[in-house]
Amino acid sequence: MTVQRIRLFGDPVLRTAAAPVVDFDKELHALVADLTETMLDAPGSGLAAPQIGVGLRVFVYSVEGVVGHLVNPHLSLSVQTQDGPEGCLSIPELSFDCVRARDVVAAGYSMHGEPTAVTGSDLLARVLQHETDHLDGILFVDRLDREGRKAAMRAIREAEWFGQSPPVVKISPHPTVGRGR
Repeated sequence: MTVQRIRLFGDPVLRTAAAPVVDFDKELHALVADLTETMLDAPGSGLAAPQIGVGLRVFVYSVEGVVGHLVNPHLSLSVQTQDGPEGCLSIPELSFDCVRARDVVAAGYSMHGEPTAVTGSDLLARVLQHETDHLDGILFVDRLDREGRKAAMRAIREAEWFGQSPPVVKISPHPTVGRGR
């Protein structure tokens, strides 16, 4: 397990849809472990693989003492909504009110390839939606209304971290079948 560097707003990997996981192997187990350790170290409520530069449909979450993960998630959303503050480890130190579904069922797989589902309301529902969006190349600022998005983009441009050089990407000598970045 290794704490990884979290990619920041502006890194192209955050705007790229992640590929479905097809191999439920030791590499996937290590990825889930790295994601979990990185999320808890940050600290955050969730972290998706693209946020550490890995283009696979995997995320981890930690809400109210429950730590978990989902692979290849699909969401079923309630029609009831919630409006509340939302932040992102890839957009550090900023949060904005964002409308999300109040209740969610997230179906997917464990890192062992077993079908699983997570049912969440309120904060857990928000986290499940937020992290699944990351897997589709969507950031929470994309979900804000026009005025909120303008305010968010202004705050991002003024943030101390904005415009930092992206991390140097080293090419793995091991076959990644186009899944690692």
